Amino acid sequence: MNPSVPLARRSNTLSSSLGLGEKLFASSDERKFVDALEQGLAQVEEGLLAAMVFADEIADVTGRYLLEAGGKRVRPVLTLLTAQLGEGNNDEVIRAAQAIEITHVASLYHDDVMDDAPSRRGVPSAQNVWGNSVAILTGDLLFARASRIGASLGERILVLQAETFERLCLGQLHETIGPRADEDPIEHYIQVLADKTGSLISAAAQVGVIFSNAPEQYRPAVAEFGEKIGIAFQLIDDVIDLAGETDDTGKTPGTDLRAGVATLPLLYLRRLAQTDQDADDLLRRIERDVTTVYYGDAASESAAEADLTAAIAELRGHAVTQQTLAEAHRWSREAVEALAPLPQGPVKKALTRFAETIVERSK
Repeated sequence: MNPSVPLARRSNTLSSSLGLGEKLFASSDERKFVDALEQGLAQVEEGLLAAMVFADEIADVTGRYLLEAGGKRVRPVLTLLTAQLGEGNNDEVIRAAQAIEITHVASLYHDDVMDDAPSRRGVPSAQNVWGNSVAILTGDLLFARASRIGASLGERILVLQAETFERLCLGQLHETIGPRADEDPIEHYIQVLADKTGSLISAAAQVGVIFSNAPEQYRPAVAEFGEKIGIAFQLIDDVIDLAGETDDTGKTPGTDLRAGVATLPLLYLRRLAQTDQDADDLLRRIERDVTTVYYGDAASESAAEADLTAAIAELRGHAVTQQTLAEAHRWSREAVEALAPLPQGPVKKALTRFAETIVERSK
């Protein structure tokens, strides 16, 4: 099978996807700053398309499949932003941004296999097109390609790549096996988010500092910012998962919940159900209907689907979902507070706006 996926309509401009528009950066110097970011992002995008070319025909198609499906390029944008603390968009910064983004895309192939996801970025997931083995091997190929780019940049990025990849794997492992009996499920979940998402976003922010030769004292600040904003990003996704289908996600309401993924609203509901009868009733209905929809007979599935849709809507309006939203905002605020060592100026202003835009996605 050799499907042709056209380049999706993308929201890669900084003004549309990250809120870095003319109203925020009105002065001439600030507009030059934004123009530099836009130009850097165009270079990254061009380089990604070139870097994802393989001599093997099937690898060439499968390797570019999710890249061409779109994406906001959050990680390259962060690299370009933090690079403005130093020399800006030099060749090493651009290549480092590409290596980070290819690592991210590679992880999506593996995630979709493990989650049995039907779609990604508005197109059928790779394993639904070519099967699990091809999807896994494609992810492996992309990890290798990211490492080749990293090798051209030297030891600093190779060490960071290795540490980040280890955390990505540990996060996926811990998500798969779940919390230990003596472990708080919510703390376990937040750590999974830090490892699976926060670590790579943190790495993206760090390579901008490293390869622009910015002052080393800025690196811990942007590393903490990246990890915390990654957690906030995923918590907002938990809220969005309960909302209606959107062009950005291509998901139906409760996709993760239906797949048995215990997102934060459900974890909060489980904790509340220990002392609240209404919460316990809602939890039981959700768990019953998920089981029936996926494991029941055909005659019972239709009624269970309707009940599950209603229960998801109830969860969406429940206090535990508002609690999740508040938690996302807390992580976003802490991310901004971590930027205190950075100098005042367009970079700090842009990173702050970036953090705000992440949590505004639920609106």
